[in-house]
Amino acid sequence: MTSTASPVETETASQRARRARIISATLALASRGGFEAVQMREVAERSEVALGTLYRYFPSKIHLLVSAMGSEVERLSGRLQKRQAPGGTRAERVSFVLERSTRSLQRDPLLTEAMVRAMMAADASVAREVSAIRQGMSDLIVQAMRDGGEPQENDVEIAAILQDVWFARQIAWLGGRIEAADVWRDIHQAIVLVVHD
Repeated sequence: MTSTASPVETETASQRARRARIISATLALASRGGFEAVQMREVAERSEVALGTLYRYFPSKIHLLVSAMGSEVERLSGRLQKRQAPGGTRAERVSFVLERSTRSLQRDPLLTEAMVRAMMAADASVAREVSAIRQGMSDLIVQAMRDGGEPQENDVEIAAILQDVWFARQIAWLGGRIEAADVWRDIHQAIVLVVHD
């Protein structure tokens, strides 16, 4: 199999519930033991689906963990969109969004390690899911920059640069090359350099 069964408008309630159980089981296993702890057979058992059914939804562990990261980005987006990002400038509002995103990941390093490793290993067969994650992060950043106002030139390009820095610094932290505090320092510096009012 080369592509996942993506959620579509025609997906039934039982299929959505099954998908949610699978993602929930994946997140729990990754949170407990990182990338290696996510085994397809155990995910199937925990989510109470047949192994063959799991593979129809998610052809590999990479598909599964990338989809789990997509779910986490959606959850984060839902939380952040409930309130307007504070700050009087574009840079302050973007800082709020990315700092919250960073802290959310750092609270569960094993889960973050699993999802980031999957993103790094993702190939063309997971391109749609990776693109959805990037779009979700970009939307959060652009929304913070615009603050209900008119878009400015290069908003989308600036958001792409910032999320690349954000992702790269998570990788460096997970690899033990920098401390958690350094992640935010570097992201903040990138915001200062590229976001202007």
